[in-house]
Amino acid sequence: MNPKRKRRLILVALLLLGVSAAVALTLTALKENVSLFITPKDIAAGNIPEGSNFRVGGIVVAQSVKRDPDSLHIQFDVTDGAGTVRVDYTGILPDLFREGQGIVAQGRIEDGVFKANEVLAKHDENYMPPEVTEALKQANTPAPHPSGAQ
Repeated sequence: MNPKRKRRLILVALLLLGVSAAVALTLTALKENVSLFITPKDIAAGNIPEGSNFRVGGIVVAQSVKRDPDSLHIQFDVTDGAGTVRVDYTGILPDLFREGQGIVAQGRIEDGVFKANEVLAKHDENYMPPEVTEALKQANTPAPHPSGAQ
């Protein structure tokens, strides 16, 4: 093989190696940012990814909200009509958060409780996250009334 072809072959090999490394890094970064949606029913059944962040959504159960008066710590239950999960959160809740309201929380399960690091409430009276709507539909539970009253 002549030197010119050898250099060209090495250049192509290095280029392929660089592109492969870039693709691998991109896929790794994307995998870390993917957040699965798990329903309260799935959590109650034990179908949860161990040690990974995921989202859970449903309706905040009436009379389940317990606030610590000395901090931003709050606990509440979320249901999809077929299962219920306790959510533990420390932070400022969205203005639209209230009992009977659809929410999505992101976090992980620790000691049987969902430890949320983010809580999102629906942003207007016509919107509910598609995953929550589907979970409620499968459990034959009506979606909450726009005002939060049922």
